[in-house]
Amino acid sequence: MSGPIHAAPPDAGPCVRGRTIPDLLYEATDAYENPQALNQPTEEGWVPMSLDRFRQRAEETALGLRALGLTRGTKVALLLESDVHYCVVDMGCLIGGLIDVPLYLSSAPEQMQYVVDHAGAEVLVVSNPKRLDQAAAWLPNLPRIETVIVCDPGPEADRPDLPDRVTVKTLGAVQELGRSEVEDPSAVIAGLRAELDPHDLATIIYTSGTTGQPKGVMLSHENISSNAITSIAEIDDFETGPEGEVALSFLPLTHVFARMLQYAYMMRGISIYFVHPDDLVDALPKVRPTVFASVPRVLEKVYAGIKKKIMGMQGLQKRIGEWGLQVAQAYDTTQSMSPLYALKHAAADRLVFRKWRAAFGGRVKYIVVGGAALQSDLANLLAAADVTTVQGYGLTETSPVISYTRPQRNKPGTVGEPLPGVEVKIAEDGEILTRGPHVMQGYYKAPDETDAVMEEDGWLRTGDIGEFDADGFLKITDRKKALFKLSTGKYVMPQPMENRMGSDPLVDNAVVVGSDRKFCAALLFPAQDQVRALADERGLGAERDIEDLLTEPHIVDAYRSITQGANDGMEPWSTVKRLALIPDELTVESDLMTPTMKIRRPKVRTAYADEIEALYDDDGRTGQWADEGTVLAEV
Repeated sequence: MSGPIHAAPPDAGPCVRGRTIPDLLYEATDAYENPQALNQPTEEGWVPMSLDRFRQRAEETALGLRALGLTRGTKVALLLESDVHYCVVDMGCLIGGLIDVPLYLSSAPEQMQYVVDHAGAEVLVVSNPKRLDQAAAWLPNLPRIETVIVCDPGPEADRPDLPDRVTVKTLGAVQELGRSEVEDPSAVIAGLRAELDPHDLATIIYTSGTTGQPKGVMLSHENISSNAITSIAEIDDFETGPEGEVALSFLPLTHVFARMLQYAYMMRGISIYFVHPDDLVDALPKVRPTVFASVPRVLEKVYAGIKKKIMGMQGLQKRIGEWGLQVAQAYDTTQSMSPLYALKHAAADRLVFRKWRAAFGGRVKYIVVGGAALQSDLANLLAAADVTTVQGYGLTETSPVISYTRPQRNKPGTVGEPLPGVEVKIAEDGEILTRGPHVMQGYYKAPDETDAVMEEDGWLRTGDIGEFDADGFLKITDRKKALFKLSTGKYVMPQPMENRMGSDPLVDNAVVVGSDRKFCAALLFPAQDQVRALADERGLGAERDIEDLLTEPHIVDAYRSITQGANDGMEPWSTVKRLALIPDELTVESDLMTPTMKIRRPKVRTAYADEIEALYDDDGRTGQWADEGTVLAEV
């Protein structure tokens, strides 16, 4: 037995189906003229490309790729930065009836090789010489790849040695081929578009996975276009066209979240500025976006930066900053302000909150949050400063959005209500199931894997555990695979505890362990800059080695306090009894995080098996102790 089926609210708009992704571009160029639709970052600033120029470049790319001999359904691998080049090549592939296969830039060489080989890609497109060097390591093992296209080629002398079979072309040369080889480009483009069907496979996106080899998620044109059309449709005051919203894009377009949003922005004719995540802080005051997408960790770092700045203040300025933070922490988007609180809020807005908004560029209306759970406390705190977070939930397998919190019905701590056309229900074991036009066609060349998550009547098993509240808002409580059982027989969902601890600026990542043990413990990976800031505030010598600082009782007590706060209100068996402070960082490069920044739990448990054993060492130790550079403590 499963629970009732939940759908979009009764007043939601329609579910729009039957569109290809290029349809969204052509509808946009018919409706808008935006000279700054796409903006490419350079050392001198952003170079704009008009919406119509983008269409032309994408068409030329489509014609050039077909002139190279590529036919409908050919796979094209993309090793591209998340910028205008990516958008042009991606749209060119889609107009040309080709299937693109994006590669995560941070993936290990053997994983990139696996994806290109498994997908059967015949052409590789790279951004620049750096990415060509990256590809050179595995191209000898991929005999299907005979053409490599470089978007921004640089000096030809810088090219690495490649197999003799490989021909390197520039994107400009491919586009020129498209212009020169076709007598009537408009007629050929019209023919290519006529061949497209909304149910055609558009892309294969390989999910990084927390275990095993990545799986190729097959998404159709309609999967993504229906999601792009519907996701923004219910944001009432989203302003379209060149004078409308201004978007900043820094998330990887290799992920379907950022890619779907790019299509949604494009369809509404607004201006998009691309920027590398490392340059985000500098870009915000220059672009002054009204909307951008983020993962929670970025916002948590902003919050940590605010607290760090307040800690560094002196005298009256510090007291005002601390008071403003307290006012923000008391804000609740679901409640009306009392007259007294409204006065405090107005004063705090003048003195404090406007400075917080300035950190985002000064005019942000919406921050679209996805990829992981955003803590309700942080959502409320940002809302106090008049920055609305729109929390979404979904998977690569769902194109990606299943549900989101509409600005007019924003309920922090939830992921809102389903999109129009999307159905959601909760299985008997608590797993979230969904059905609709957003659900993938399956995993490429993996029927058994597909059958494991797809039910006969179209329901997709998400692998997430959740529940609907009394108002019909969905809450995500954990990953099904993350559940573990204590030796006492009690089941533990680690994510709520991890989210609570991880929301503190002092914690970079938290992993709760305890499978087949008597109690739960936590591996805490400190945010080292925040540890140093705390050490400086306490006069402990912030310049010391991080391993040394973590032994300081004041520092350990701060982490104890964080854990005790996270334990409040939890079931007794799911509270953390001991913690380990590990002076490491979980990264994609160390293979302990996926490219979508999800923790690879099995690999973390293996990497830190000794630390976990030390946490459960029953030799009667109490308080805090050290074990080969790691500080362990009772909570």
